[in-house]
Amino acid sequence: MSRAWGGRTTGLLTNRILRFAVVGGAGTVVNTAALYVLHRPLGVPLVAASALAVEFAVVHNYLLNDWWTFAARAPSLRRFGKFNLSMLVGLAVNVLALWALVHGGVHLVVANLLAIGAAFSVNYASSALWVWGRNR
Repeated sequence: MSRAWGGRTTGLLTNRILRFAVVGGAGTVVNTAALYVLHRPLGVPLVAASALAVEFAVVHNYLLNDWWTFAARAPSLRRFGKFNLSMLVGLAVNVLALWALVHGGVHLVVANLLAIGAAFSVNYASSALWVWGRNR
């Protein structure tokens, strides 16, 4: 059995995945609050408000993941660009999975949950392996 599947390494992986999920949940709150404030009180058109709210959440998630989840020494513009790109890939996975599942006969809510799970997996893997890398 490889060392990666035993003891401390498995605990670290589980801890990082949980932290990544908590950051994503907090990002959902940031996105929702920003969307509401931008669109309702400030009157920003819905599509523009949504795009800005998503980017606010991406910035929030990047900074929190950089500091808390992956314990980087300092934020990096290069990592931020990679994180932004990886989140777009996750969005594409979410939308395509949702579309395929719904058109395959899966109930909308179930399909959405499965699509979110698929996107989460892609987002975490790309963050752990590409954005922050394995050997920092």
